[in-house]
Amino acid sequence: MPISPIWPAATAVDANGAIAFHGRTAESLLDEFGSPLYLIDTDEVSARAKHFVRAAAEAFNTSTTHVSFAGKAFLSKEIVRLVAEAGMFVDTCTMGEMRIALAAGVPGRRLVLHGNNKSDDEIALAIEQGFAKIVVDSPDEPARIAAIARRLGKRARVMLRVTAGIHAGGHEFISTAHEDQKFGVPLLPAGADASVLAILDDLDGITPAGANVRVAPAARSLRYDIRYPYDLRAEDINPADRALAAAMETVADGPALAVLKDILAHGDDLELVGIHSHIGSQIHDADAFVQAAKRMMLLRKTFYATDAYTLPEVDLGGGYSVAYTDGEDSMDIDVELHRLADAVTAVNRALGMPAPVISFEPGRWIVAPAGVTLYRVGTIKPVHLPAGTTDAAGEPIDERVYVSVDGGMSDNIRPALYGSDYTARLANRKGSDDTKLCRVVGMHCESGDIVVNEVRLPADITRGDILAVPVTGAYGRTMASNYNQA
Repeated sequence: MPISPIWPAATAVDANGAIAFHGRTAESLLDEFGSPLYLIDTDEVSARAKHFVRAAAEAFNTSTTHVSFAGKAFLSKEIVRLVAEAGMFVDTCTMGEMRIALAAGVPGRRLVLHGNNKSDDEIALAIEQGFAKIVVDSPDEPARIAAIARRLGKRARVMLRVTAGIHAGGHEFISTAHEDQKFGVPLLPAGADASVLAILDDLDGITPAGANVRVAPAARSLRYDIRYPYDLRAEDINPADRALAAAMETVADGPALAVLKDILAHGDDLELVGIHSHIGSQIHDADAFVQAAKRMMLLRKTFYATDAYTLPEVDLGGGYSVAYTDGEDSMDIDVELHRLADAVTAVNRALGMPAPVISFEPGRWIVAPAGVTLYRVGTIKPVHLPAGTTDAAGEPIDERVYVSVDGGMSDNIRPALYGSDYTARLANRKGSDDTKLCRVVGMHCESGDIVVNEVRLPADITRGDILAVPVTGAYGRTMASNYNQA
């Protein structure tokens, strides 16, 4: 049994109170490999990857599902092999990530290229290797990708990243679907009233006639003169149908649909395979995903109405949360993916559209709980605090003990960058039952170099002890730096 739910399943505490990983103590691992040390439980990675692939398939049991591992979370050849064996694609964003995935033996047809600033060389490699998807991120990319594909004598598979206007994901640095940021192409025209999309939350009144209207390419007006498959010449039009038409007309005037049309115009060189939405990170339930998915299905419907093209795939991105401390929420994948599937099925039924292939891109959810970082304790410094100082719970405190370790923001920048919270545990022995309020800090020349903001550690903690920080498998190694080490 793990120490608690946030630790890898194969962690345990021996008779001396020392933490062991698959039977190896923290002390023996540091003696062999040095400190600080990232540990990745590959069994945990494999199990979680298989779990997500299975959960997606079971939730969307009337659709085909694709799951891509977001390589930016943690990428190595071994991790790539593990997630590929679990049935996942691999999502890459840079030449380095592409090369690692290819070196691991994953064929191009199981790889994806993302990025807001792709180089010509990255695009060319993706086309040469037959990547499953190149995700278009800006209006100028279709022409660029098409030109490179034409030069290579190949046809590139592309999908469009859409900024859905859903504000989710905690810290502003990782909330990626709001309007004023570098990713994607907006769904709606600038200044458009997003309330027009409220019809997506109540589609009960939509009739088959309303769901099968056609939006005229030029005038953007709803056509009521179509006799097949339904006669839409009725004088009294259902209010819900009118609301849906207004929503479709607004989407039809948006930048995203314009780029989709441009991709079609490059059809000799580009194969349009779908649309993509990524709304943020550390999202605890499906509510925001449901809203984004509804908007993507409306875009898909509108594109069919304007251009008679049925987009084969809708990628709903990643951002599924994990718990970093005991008691923190994490997304229940089995429950929330079913909620998302129900919503997608309902909106497509109301819109009269067939189910698309549904794709996901988890990264953090796969690898974060599989990681533990080990540190050696150095300086221990009690600091007396001024009156009125409180702890995280709002309780008054007069002293904080700074516990310095031989790592810090160079191996885990998330606390400094995002204010992320972690916990820590004495790993080489039990320690005293008495505890003291500690702040675990790094060795770098920044006051913001904090590993754990507040944690109670044994009062007898001393120089040379080992601390273990769980849930460090994602965005640690991949965001590491050489600060104070060059």
